[in-house]
Amino acid sequence: MNQFIRELEPKMVWQFFDDICQIPRPSKKEDKMIAFLKAFGEKYQLETLQDETGNILIRKNATKGMENKPWVVLQSHIDMVCEKNSDLEFNFDTDAIIPQIDGEWVKATGTTLGADDGIGVATQLAILASTDIAHGPIECLFTVDEETGLTGAFGLKPGFVKSEILLNLDSEDEGELFIGCAGGIDTVIEMEYETEETGEGYSFYQLTVNGLKGGHSGDDINKGLGNAVKIMNRILWEATQTCEIKLTSFNGGNLRNAIAREAFAYVAVPNQKKADFENLVDDLPLKIKAEYNITEQALNIHCVPIGLIEEVLLPEYQNALLNALYACPHGVIAMSQSIPNFVETSTNLASIKMADYRIVITTSQRSSVDSAKTDIANMVAANFMNVGAYVEHGEGYPGWTPNPNSRILDLTVKSYEKLFAKKPKVLAIHAGLECGLIGEVYPKMDMISYGPTIKGAHSPDERLKIETVKMFWDLTLDILKSV
Repeated sequence: MNQFIRELEPKMVWQFFDDICQIPRPSKKEDKMIAFLKAFGEKYQLETLQDETGNILIRKNATKGMENKPWVVLQSHIDMVCEKNSDLEFNFDTDAIIPQIDGEWVKATGTTLGADDGIGVATQLAILASTDIAHGPIECLFTVDEETGLTGAFGLKPGFVKSEILLNLDSEDEGELFIGCAGGIDTVIEMEYETEETGEGYSFYQLTVNGLKGGHSGDDINKGLGNAVKIMNRILWEATQTCEIKLTSFNGGNLRNAIAREAFAYVAVPNQKKADFENLVDDLPLKIKAEYNITEQALNIHCVPIGLIEEVLLPEYQNALLNALYACPHGVIAMSQSIPNFVETSTNLASIKMADYRIVITTSQRSSVDSAKTDIANMVAANFMNVGAYVEHGEGYPGWTPNPNSRILDLTVKSYEKLFAKKPKVLAIHAGLECGLIGEVYPKMDMISYGPTIKGAHSPDERLKIETVKMFWDLTLDILKSV
């Protein structure tokens, strides 16, 4: 435990957040966190339920004199994105996150912090454990597997939740209230490949792209960040054309909802092209770094000689892979025509994994327009189908249609203005939120999403701005008192 973290205000929120950091909770492996929540409910003698999917619901009666207020459900997800720097030894299945104070921020060392959405969970627990907070009857819904499949939200059934007002505590910009979100779908590509013996007369190299910021494939897709898979593929494609390299392996990126930060490749170079190759890997990275000189100042591209590589891809497989990756779209596809400066449609080339003569390429598409989401997913699919790849779309998830006449929106805006003497921004978000799925199961649910400021989510640069946690807490308490 970190005593300095536990002394921050509001203390109860930070103490629960520090507790949560000690509990491993990768997506689809939330058993320890579920056990913690059940034990919490028992300790505080609160009604605690678990549904078939694993979601936990804890209910607390109204404080005296507020029994006639409507039920309100506060909702967060208990899993976290597990990203780390490649040079760090860390096991997300067993090791505790170690939060630390860094100026005005709290962050971890070389890993994601899990403030997405650990700080929402901690806020719910602090409210449930409190004895001096005024509120009507409340429910706290803790969903599983938000980050890799929205499994918890997909598994919700009618009747599990009593409330018709929902506070989603999973947004990442203080001062912004969200009343809509994009829908999304995953497109996964599989390609088989064959190899041949490298032969004589080759030198061998490892190429590395790292130092990129990465980030959330929804929130950060419009920030001009580099994608390590695209950058590495650009180098490999160029080297194939001019230096006749042979590719052995290409791996990069990790999670479908994170922009790829690192990529690695192993290549064989004909000895007669060695000087040309070394000139290329000196010159092209300088051009690429210049292109990202504002957004990715820590971008690192380097090449080192290595020992013998015995097998390389057959040329037809290498060309099919590199051409398809080069042509694969990544980034913002369309901006909204109705909401200024709002991304409508995007796609993320998330990862490439090569092993056992099989290549798996993971991508994800988002849009606030359902037909546009389908269109960009089909565009990605068609690109890889052109080289004979097998393509499969995920089930996808719906967007959340904004309701500018929402009662909880009006109440939250008034609370925010009263507390902070300024107007909040009312927005839709390009990231996916569970509100879309919850709204399908509970169509009468009046919903809003907000949170403290989190930067670098889904990357080891994830950090939580300390002063905004108190603002987030105060706003939540005032909403519960006023609803």
